[in-house]
Amino acid sequence: MRFLFVFIAALMATPALAQTSFPCDWEAHVDNIAEPWEDNIATFANGAVRVALLDTIEPAAASYYLLVLHPPTNEMGVRVCTSIGLDEGLGYAAMFFSELEASYDPETGLTLQIPGIIYLPEQIFQNSALVKISINQATGDVTVTQDLGNE
Repeated sequence: MRFLFVFIAALMATPALAQTSFPCDWEAHVDNIAEPWEDNIATFANGAVRVALLDTIEPAAASYYLLVLHPPTNEMGVRVCTSIGLDEGLGYAAMFFSELEASYDPETGLTLQIPGIIYLPEQIFQNSALVKISINQATGDVTVTQDLGNE
């Protein structure tokens, strides 16, 4: 019983993994699109949504992000630019763009799934993850969740 209490206390002391979406910033520069571009850029929803794998090089253990251009557009026709990372300033250790999958549900919108690896050096924690991104094209809302242990 004591072991269970210690285990639960340790889990509560560990910071939650934040996976998040945020407006494009420094990580979304065009020179951060992972090469070769033709293998790391995809479009969905009849071209309305474009996704690119980004590699910012540093921090080396957390340099991968996704860039998502999506509706709604402004009066000039420019789409919203959203970055997906573990947290602002912290990406994933890896994202496997060739395994990116998309599905559409009228209730939730476009959903993308991509396997990745998270690494948190402060906690000496590494794990595979399935990152799920839901994009509501009408509102521009982007929701990110992840399932750990995607072996």
